[in-house]
Amino acid sequence: MNNLAKRASSVTIALVVALVCTSLSLVAAAAYTLFGDAVLVSPGSSSPTAAQIRSDASISPGYGGVDFSIPEGLTVADLGQLSTDYAFTAGSCFNGSPRFQVNVTTPSNGTQNIFVYIGPPPSYAGCTQNVWSNTGNLAAPTNLVDATQLGGGFYEAYSAVQTAYGSYPVTGIQVVVDAGYVAPQTVLVDNVVINNAIFTFEGAASCKKDGWMQFTSAPGPFKNQGQCVSYFAKGGQ
Repeated sequence: MNNLAKRASSVTIALVVALVCTSLSLVAAAAYTLFGDAVLVSPGSSSPTAAQIRSDASISPGYGGVDFSIPEGLTVADLGQLSTDYAFTAGSCFNGSPRFQVNVTTPSNGTQNIFVYIGPPPSYAGCTQNVWSNTGNLAAPTNLVDATQLGGGFYEAYSAVQTAYGSYPVTGIQVVVDAGYVAPQTVLVDNVVINNAIFTFEGAASCKKDGWMQFTSAPGPFKNQGQCVSYFAKGGQ
């Protein structure tokens, strides 16, 4: 399935880039795009909102995901942080779904993908339902990734992939579910980290009706609704 071809019909939504730890810095307003069966739901992981991505062969289009904006000039060598909070509400992880897709421009074979699987290694199957987990840094040097589309190994250390293909441009990054042809999958994702940016799914409206109290971790906690609204109104500052 060519997820890039399906992005044209998606709706781009403004997002907040927040500081979650000293290793992350604030980045001016970035964007993400929901595609396929993806929708925003409440609550998220220590926040009011998450992205729900669903894959079910009985419901068109049978896949879902989020496409994240990335800075121009990013290369494979530059990508050093990649993670997300995730929670299954139906089904489980299996058959390479869910995963991050890192779109890479190759010298002679157009755009290909590095697949970075989500779930307990080495099988990336058996994710527990209704529990928020964090992937840890999937772009760590020793983490195994699937670089077969680039000519690399199926489970190859990311450091080896960076050594072999480090100069290749990265043109997009998505998180995708698409194994619903075997069994339905519904997973929530939140607090997606790509290098020094964290993608959440909130805005100033998330602060209202006591929503500000749900920010129990970054970009919160907030002292009151006004402080929460001000944070988002200033573009994450």
